[in-house]
Order: sequence, then structure tokens, then C-alpha cells
Amino acid sequence: MILGRITGKTTSTHFSFLVEKPAKKFGYVQVMHRDYDYVLCQIYELEKDTQRTIAKCLAIGYRDDQGRIRLPRSPFEPGTEVLQAEDSFIKSIIQLGKAGAYIGKLEGKNIDVHLDMNKMLTKHVAVMAKSGAGKSYTVAVLLEEIIEKKIPLLIIDPHGEYSFMSQPNDSSDDLERMPRFGIKPKGYSNEIQEYADTEIVQHARPLKLNDSFTVQELLHILPAKLSNSQQALLYSAIKNLKDTTLTGLIFALEQEESSQKYQIMSVIEYLKGLNIFAPDAMAYNELVQSGRASIINLKGIPPDIQAIIVYKVLNDLFEERKKGKIPPFFAVIEEAHNFVPERGFGEPKSSVILRTIASEGRKFGMGLCIITQRPARVEKNVLSQMTTQIIMKVTNPNDLKAISQSVEGITAETEYEIKNLPIGSALVTGLVDMPLFITVRPRKSKHGGDAVDMLSQEFMEELVGFEEKEMLPVVMPKVTQKDIRLMEDEVQKITTTLIPAYLFHCQGDDRFNLLVEMMDGQVVKDIDTLATASLPRLDRMSPKELFSLKHAYRLKEFTVEEFIKKTGSGLDAQSALAALHDKGFLDMDKKRFKVTDNFILSNLEKFRSFAKIEFKKVNYDEKKKPRANLDKVKDHLSRFTTVLDQKECYIVKYKQEKVS
Repeated sequence: MILGRITGKTTSTHFSFLVEKPAKKFGYVQVMHRDYDYVLCQIYELEKDTQRTIAKCLAIGYRDDQGRIRLPRSPFEPGTEVLQAEDSFIKSIIQLGKAGAYIGKLEGKNIDVHLDMNKMLTKHVAVMAKSGAGKSYTVAVLLEEIIEKKIPLLIIDPHGEYSFMSQPNDSSDDLERMPRFGIKPKGYSNEIQEYADTEIVQHARPLKLNDSFTVQELLHILPAKLSNSQQALLYSAIKNLKDTTLTGLIFALEQEESSQKYQIMSVIEYLKGLNIFAPDAMAYNELVQSGRASIINLKGIPPDIQAIIVYKVLNDLFEERKKGKIPPFFAVIEEAHNFVPERGFGEPKSSVILRTIASEGRKFGMGLCIITQRPARVEKNVLSQMTTQIIMKVTNPNDLKAISQSVEGITAETEYEIKNLPIGSALVTGLVDMPLFITVRPRKSKHGGDAVDMLSQEFMEELVGFEEKEMLPVVMPKVTQKDIRLMEDEVQKITTTLIPAYLFHCQGDDRFNLLVEMMDGQVVKDIDTLATASLPRLDRMSPKELFSLKHAYRLKEFTVEEFIKKTGSGLDAQSALAALHDKGFLDMDKKRFKVTDNFILSNLEKFRSFAKIEFKKVNYDEKKKPRANLDKVKDHLSRFTTVLDQKECYIVKYKQEKVS
């Protein structure tokens, strides 16, 4: 379709045309050039007066004989027809590919945009936007694609925004947009493993770092600077140590005679007291593995300690990667301006390793993605190493200047548009030879980065409406009422019951949570079905019953004769097995006994709960009252594990009634 004809002065890269048919800003047009055949161009501005509309265009280029994109070297001819660019022509010039990370569509076009995975892994990515412009949302879209390509992921998450990716997206706005982008809601609970301070994020695994250090690492992370004589004393203490651990170093310093040892010991005691360095640290081959996204959730941890954690984790992983002990992986650093700031904004412990990875990581297959709302505060050398940039709305003049200086291809017109980008749109550079405006696709997973609307009606009700609508600590099932209605055609009514429960924080080989319902005091194995298992009352069993239970658990299934033969028991074994059957430990079918799954007979940590307590106003039909006694349940649980803490809650249970 002809949109108009070129008018006025032209150059080899710029021209204007008189608009005769509807044209949109950032729309793509194609123009015949006398020397280069059709050239792809883009409208970057529209001007209108009382009589006419003028569109200003910028040439994107054409493909030469070698397939390289080139800009014309002679001006466009005035009077030449300007055509609306066909999708096939756009694709032939802007070769976006069909593989890689699908992040959205070209602005105003039904053309999918994919990021080159190999390019990202080896040449790094930056995501920049002001607060509230959709930065974390867009990053999660990128992470979904990386997870589905089975590329190992490490996510440094200072605010706990990305743990929601384990759940499918249930936003009504996103669900309406998904068909256009050809995607469906999806959670990544099987792919995501979260590590955090379990006193703050109780559903996570403990964040424990390797307590083995080189001298250089130790000197770097110490919160106090040592004098030359103190450093010499430290070297002296370390030289006879096989492994430099904090505990071993304190013991070695105690053997030194110098009085300066006490100041060094106090600093090392401080590090030890952080409870983040331990012999049973996170295994690196578990942290970085194919199909796994490991989230280091730093929520609630002071900024200076966050920087130490980031340094230690990334430094150890970088060394492991150089030795080929872990696979190539992609590290994502949220709030990067806090971890690798520009000179003059502080020097956190994490700066040195992030500078190293930005400059050297690509040699070893270690990709880096930095995410920031303040580009001006990120070290410029690091920012300039990012080959692919995803830029959303930025309005701060200093941040715009930092972007212009570090990103190739940003023109004055593009810089102006960055200030006016709507939420859901982004400028992508480094993907092809010119910046592209794209519409970001909806997330498949749930978004957890929204700020609280302090003036919303719902929030005000939460503040003043406690008596009218009860705010309760609840554990929600994974299957929602909406899911039930979609799965079942004949649902007439769904009732909601609140089951009293406690989430116990326990210590075994590591820290874990157990969800115990308080109707019968049983451990919840599945939140959706409320399947439970009991801890056996071993104190109420005879020695013969304990002996028989131990061997029955080992054999799993047997007859009385097989049991006697394999365990060397006497004829009284039959009565002991009958007693275990009566107590529910054994089932019997055709004279064969079989261990039931009604009881937890070993490894309590296998039944750990990743349930999260949320404070919500829930419309319920019935709220059960607890029958089990908390003190008795806790005392019984303490026979099997160490109980550190407990939190009261309610398990939300949905029950459906069908049309008869």
C-alpha cells in the first residue's frame, strides 16, 4: 500500500514524505532506491498542521550480495513512492531468527522477536528502566525462555521478586493477551530452587556458603582493613593450615603470640557469626545444572552482607567454571547498581568479581545479565561490556546520558522516545544492526514485583476493615477455584474450608519446614489433596513390636513365614505383626503383609513443606477449630527433629459439588 511520496530535501539516511494514507510512528516503510533496490526505513516522527501530515523517516538499510545490512550512500529521490513495508520484507532485512528466546513482537507487527541464546551467554545482557516501568516483568519473560532451553541459571534476587515464577500467571489482563502471542500460563516449580535466610524466607533452602577461602579472598571480604603487620600475622597463621576455614583460622590465630591477633580474631568471629559460611555449603554442581534456576534470595539481609554473599558465590562459581567443573551458565544480577556501582558511589565487596566476569566471563561460557533502574550508577566499563540491551522507560537525564554513552546506535530521536515508552514496550539493541522497538509478550509465570497501591480501596479495607473482614495467615492450594471450574464442567458449587495448622521450622541435616494440620496432628504431604502421614508413637510400642516394625519397613512386603525366615524371629512374630496391623502400620491381602504409607518411618526431611504463609482476607464457608494440642504435637515432633520455631496458619481447602 502506498502511504505517500518523498518531499523536500533528502539525504542518504533521512527523508520526509507527505502522508496520504494512515501512517504510525515507528511504522516500517520500504522505498525504492535507484542504486540499491528496496530499502527498509522507519518513521520516527509525524508532524501535522491544518493542511497536511509529514512523516520523517530514517533508513534502516538493505542487504548486500554478501547478506550484510548496509545503509545507502546516495540520497533518496524526491517524489519516490513510500510503501507500507510487507512483513516478508521486514523479516528479510531484520533477520530475527526463529530460535532463541521469544520475548515479544516487533512493535505494531505480528513478527516474533527472538534473542540469540548463544550471543547472550557469551556477550552479556543489560536490562535498564526506571522503577515501575516493567523491568522485572520483562526479565522474568527472558528467564522463562532460558529455563525452557535448559540453560543453567543463577539469579541474584535482593528483594525476593522471582520466587513467584514457580506459579502460573493468573492475571486476567495477561490471560487476555496470551492468545495473540501464542503462549499459555505455566509455573516453574520443578525447575526453580530458592536459597535464602530460612528465618526470613521459610519455604527456601538454607543459604550456606563454602567456608574455605584463599588468603586473597579472606583479605577482600574482611569488613576491616588490616595493617601490614596484621596481614603478615594472618599469612603466618594460614601457612600451616590444610584448608583455610574460619573455625580453623581462629584456632590457628590463638596459637600466635602477637597481641595483634585479637583484633583479627574479632573480625573473623564477626564473619563466622553471620551464619552464612558452613562446611555443609550449597553444592556448586547442584547450584548450577541443566534445567535448574537457582535463586539466591537476599530479602531481609543487610546490603553489606548481600555484597559479601554475591562476591563469594560468583567468585567460587567463576573458579569452578574455569576448571570445567560446572557447565556454562547465565548469571542474572538484579539491582546491579548496588553490587557494581560507578566510582564515587561506594565500593561494595561484589564489585571486583562482577567487573572480572563482565570482561572475562565470555571466554569461559559464563553469561551475565545486569538489571538496574539507575544506569548512571552502574560502572561504565561493566555497562559497556553488555552487547545486548533491553531498555524500557527512562526519564532521568543522567541515566539517559549513561545509556547513550554505552549503547551503540542510540540517536537523539531514539533517546527522546525512551522517555515516552509505555509499560509493556522496550527498545532492544544488539539484536540486529539497529535498535528495535518491541512489545514484550505476557509472562507465563506469576508476577510478584508489583508495588502495593497505598490508596487502593482494597488496601484501605485491610487497614480499617479487620473486624468486618478477617485478615488470616493462610496457605493457599496450588489449584485455584478458577482451575477447578475449568477442569470440571459440572461444578455447581465450590465450598471453602479453613483447616487449622502450624508451619514448624526444624533443624535436621539442614533447616526445613513441616506443615502439620491441627485436627489430628498429622504432617501434610500434599496441600491440594490434604494427604497426611503420622509420626509413630514409638513410646507406646513393645520391644518386639519395634523390632518387627524395623524389619517390616526394610522388607516392605512379606508373609509371616518369609518374615520369620529373613529376620530370625520366633513364632511370636505373628502376634507382633498382628498388633502392627491393628495399629495401622501394616495392610494385609491374602496373607501377605505390606507396609502402609500412613506413617513417616524414616527421613522426616523428605516431607519438607515449601508452603508459604500469606496474610489474606478469605471468603470461607467453614473455619475448623483445632482438636490437637499444640504442646503435645510439638513435644511428639521433637522426638524426631529439633523444632526451632512455629507459625500458626490455616490451610485453604476447596470442595466441589457437581450437578446430580
